Amino acid sequence: MLNNKGTLYSYVLTRDYGFAPNPFGGYCTLATCKPEIRKNASVGDWVIGTGSNNQKVKMGNKLLYAMQVTEILGFEEYWNDQRFQYKKPIMNGSKKQKYGDNIYRFDQQEQKFFQIDSHHSLPNGQVNLMNLERDTKGKKVLISTLFWYFGEEAPQMPVELSEEFVKKGVGHKKIKNELRMNDFIEWISTFESGYIARPWLFKKEFERYDGRT
Repeated sequence: MLNNKGTLYSYVLTRDYGFAPNPFGGYCTLATCKPEIRKNASVGDWVIGTGSNNQKVKMGNKLLYAMQVTEILGFEEYWNDQRFQYKKPIMNGSKKQKYGDNIYRFDQQEQKFFQIDSHHSLPNGQVNLMNLERDTKGKKVLISTLFWYFGEEAPQMPVELSEEFVKKGVGHKKIKNELRMNDFIEWISTFESGYIARPWLFKKEFERYDGRT
């Protein structure tokens, strides 16, 4: 059941590769990036990513995805969970496989995280410390089976909703208003849920993210 009593976290999704979030295989997962959201979100909360106003992108006020958090795991649980083994990247596989987000293994003996070869690694596959440190500041993986991933078919949000729910610029905003959440839920429910279209950056070749831009 869709929840209107939690908090909604909204941010601008500037790089939509199907990595963060990862919408494949029946689960939408946020396992990297946005550490503050991942640290603070609870089951029942919402996370939405809207498009950038950048002139090269021109996706301002479009909704790339929305997820209601239905489960939360730690990195070690996520790494070991049989349901999410397919989200470990396969770097000689398809784009979906290359952009797998199950990339952090916690070594109990050494008491530190290890990053496997992935979108967030260096070009030679070695660890990117900048991404590792940022990602592991939020030690929770947000998981959803109640999600809408629009990707390259992202719809324009109605003006009355975009004014309330769309974050401008960096960071994120929090909305906790049951009446406005009802309006958002009513609108999002007019769309078929689940994975709707491919990430809009799937049109490009596989890329690494260096953590700087």
